[in-house]
Amino acid sequence: MPVSVPFAYITKQPRTRVREKKNSSRRAQPPRPGPGKMADGSASASPPSVSPHHQYHRDAIKSSVRNTAANRRREQALAIGKERREALMRAKRVCRAPLSGSDEAAAEDGDMVTDEGKADLEARTTQAVEELKSALSSQGKGAQKRKTEVLRALRRLLSQSEVPPVDAAIKAGAVPLLVQYLSFGSSDEQLLEAAWCLTNIAAGEPEETKSLLPALPLLIAHLGEKSSTLVAEQCAWAIGNVAGEGAELRSTLLAQGALWPLARLMLSNKGSTARTAAWALSNLIKGPDSKAANELIGIDGVLNAITRNLEKADEELATEVAWVVVYLSALSEKATSQIVRSSVPLLLIGRLLASENLQLLIPVLRGLGNLVAGDGYMVDSVLTVGNSVTDQALASLIKCLKSDNRVLKKEASWAMSNVAAGSFEHKKLIFASEATPLLMHLLRTAQFDIRREAAYTLGNLCVVPAGSGNPPNIIVDHLVAIVDGGGLPGFINLVRSADIESARLGLQFLELVMRGYPNNQGPKLVEREDGIEAMERFQFHENEVMRNMANGLVDKYFGEDYGLE
Repeated sequence: MPVSVPFAYITKQPRTRVREKKNSSRRAQPPRPGPGKMADGSASASPPSVSPHHQYHRDAIKSSVRNTAANRRREQALAIGKERREALMRAKRVCRAPLSGSDEAAAEDGDMVTDEGKADLEARTTQAVEELKSALSSQGKGAQKRKTEVLRALRRLLSQSEVPPVDAAIKAGAVPLLVQYLSFGSSDEQLLEAAWCLTNIAAGEPEETKSLLPALPLLIAHLGEKSSTLVAEQCAWAIGNVAGEGAELRSTLLAQGALWPLARLMLSNKGSTARTAAWALSNLIKGPDSKAANELIGIDGVLNAITRNLEKADEELATEVAWVVVYLSALSEKATSQIVRSSVPLLLIGRLLASENLQLLIPVLRGLGNLVAGDGYMVDSVLTVGNSVTDQALASLIKCLKSDNRVLKKEASWAMSNVAAGSFEHKKLIFASEATPLLMHLLRTAQFDIRREAAYTLGNLCVVPAGSGNPPNIIVDHLVAIVDGGGLPGFINLVRSADIESARLGLQFLELVMRGYPNNQGPKLVEREDGIEAMERFQFHENEVMRNMANGLVDKYFGEDYGLE
């Protein structure tokens, strides 16, 4: 006879979102979750007290899924977040406006280009590259001025149109010429224009970005202390575009030593320089290999730079630095351990509570979620019940649950589920807050992925570990309130879903209801909501675990003795 699979205590893992390429403004982003489990236990009206020294949370429970969790975090750091591109910027960015501090006047916005206009633009680009080649050999009086002028002409062509003529520039031979213009000893104005041209070429299609391979050593070299801040910042922008293209180019950049000088630039007191460096770093470390993230957190001063930049009023800078935290916490346990023991979590909570800027809120919320899921210290020692910081964190998550933005609602539910996997006191705090009715509402009405995240949190509110080696107890008053409040149909709908992990979560909650609801009323409540029919869909399912779990529950609670007094 099939045996019922016990209800596993729900925990989940950190995740990230990956950004794509650079657009005309600044920013690029991501989303995605990681399921977990729950564990069996006897029903109890109120769980026994837990020793303050007892490791109640994830350690013992997560041990069986630790490797899976690590792999999932890396896979999520790889996935390209192409969805919701209308709300999130691309990971490559065309540089249209001059950098802060340069003498160049701001360029006008690009216009839509017709086929006829495109042909003319490409012809002018080819001509500009020819003039670039001619000027390279210029000597004597006026030579430097001419070089700068022809570089600026090409740069303007690559900056002002809606679709920059990158392909025409590459075919005309621009990249090797621009590499020569990057040679040390050239004027800062020349270096800036050459790097700007390469930045916008790197913002093109994948093969166009790869054409920059010969330029990478000099772009990296100009990140160093011998270069002016403007030149270094522009080169960082170009490198960020290359890093945004994919893992192969990231590996090349890392092998050529781009990480350390970019980290140094993030220490800059100039906001735009620190911002560009942080953006480039987030593209460079985003995986799939965790080596770069581990190396970055080991560089002296990086954690202090993250902290200092999050303390500043500049929201654009905070946004880029928050993305660095996202990737560090998703890919590096070493980084997560250091970050949770710094002031970064408090700064992220403050930003989440105070800001209404969606571009900032998404990475801040995801970074917090990663920290909560990735290191027990975050819940045990930072988000302690009775601490004002914990109250602020809960208020900020509730704020996001109320948001009209689906990404914020999903991320907040996911982060909340990991806090709800903490101590009995954490569960009581969340349960007594405004979060519970909001989560119940989301479970009934939200999109599927948000409903699943809300269900994880509500499920975690219903169980608490009983001690080392013992199964967790059911928190009966929480379970009853969620069921009586109309939560049961939402979990039964999860059982009916095509997503196996969600269906498992639904079955696990049904097991809790049937085992723990007072006066043996659980099976009747499940039957009333057509839960038997939902479970029977797994009677001959190809997934053995789900088949055994569902059949075991039906046999145990709806067998021959069901309905007999």
